[in-house]
Amino acid sequence: MSNIGETTLEIDLSALEHNFKYFKSKLNPQTKFLGVVKAFAYGTDMVVIAKKLEALGTDYFAVAYVKEGVLLRDAGITSPILVLHPQPINFGVLIDHCLEPSLYSPRILKLFLEHANEKKQTHYPVHLKFNTGLNRLGFWENDIDYILKTLDARNELKIKSIFSHLAASEDQGEREFSLTQISTFKKTANELKEKVDYSFFRHMLNTSGVLNYPEAQFEMVRSGIGLYGYGNHSEIDKHLKPVATLKTSISQIHKIEPGESVGYNRGYTSDGYRVTATLPIGHADGIGRQYGNGKATVIINGKHATIIGNVCMDMIMVDITHIDCKEGDEVIVFGKESSAESFANSSGTISYEILTAISQRVKRTVV
Repeated sequence: MSNIGETTLEIDLSALEHNFKYFKSKLNPQTKFLGVVKAFAYGTDMVVIAKKLEALGTDYFAVAYVKEGVLLRDAGITSPILVLHPQPINFGVLIDHCLEPSLYSPRILKLFLEHANEKKQTHYPVHLKFNTGLNRLGFWENDIDYILKTLDARNELKIKSIFSHLAASEDQGEREFSLTQISTFKKTANELKEKVDYSFFRHMLNTSGVLNYPEAQFEMVRSGIGLYGYGNHSEIDKHLKPVATLKTSISQIHKIEPGESVGYNRGYTSDGYRVTATLPIGHADGIGRQYGNGKATVIINGKHATIIGNVCMDMIMVDITHIDCKEGDEVIVFGKESSAESFANSSGTISYEILTAISQRVKRTVV
């Protein structure tokens, strides 16, 4: 049976390679590169993306939760994996799979130390997250003495790196704030360096940070959204290639007379003779209700078709009055022709959200 017309997320690995090389070109030769593959690699396919990045020479990976790291290990990924937000209930599994935790608070440090002791670990690599202004996760600068006192005369853990996160690296209007964050992080790193008798590495820059604050590369940088083709700025996007293209097809075409309504709660009422197309994709696939009622468009035969009425669970309807098309024709929701950033902006959100929202029931194919 043919799969033509099935809603599909195409993953372009040549685009991924292009983006990886673009960001690598911005780094000093010795700077390590961490690829962020959390959230199913920003809605694509975590294993496929990680394997390609590992083959390209990525030094580190980052995931949000332990379950994601386990998935990578089970798929054969051998590179170091940083877990950015590990939960204590999963510490045992984390150690069993040689994942490296971010420790970000006195409570988490104490609990992980207990697990490492129970599993008879020696010098298990950990990464200390410091809060420099994002106020989300992280130790404070004045926690250094507590950390060292907790680890004093213990050999279960070893600090592999310390890191922080810029709050507004893409916003030049917040440049002074970002520079203050960088300065605070340098001060924290220097203080810790003076008090431990071994070396560790530092990382702070995310995708926009790599481009806007190259002087703060330290020993490693992290890139997430940039790898998938989005640079948080239209000028940067010109240098990148979207990795994911979301495609579907026209299931049925309707001719609508003046005054007729379309969809649930009569969300759209025609002001004249219209032609609509119904597509097999809806909010259960990640296209939320906020994109309906004239907000977002899709591409059919090179032309924009506006989503009309309320988005259904499994379907959306679009206005094709001005488009020469037929049932079965391909529809591009977002991708190279019309970016996920543009699609997201139509409803006041960002590319991160629409990319990571694409349901796992949507078929993934690699091109």
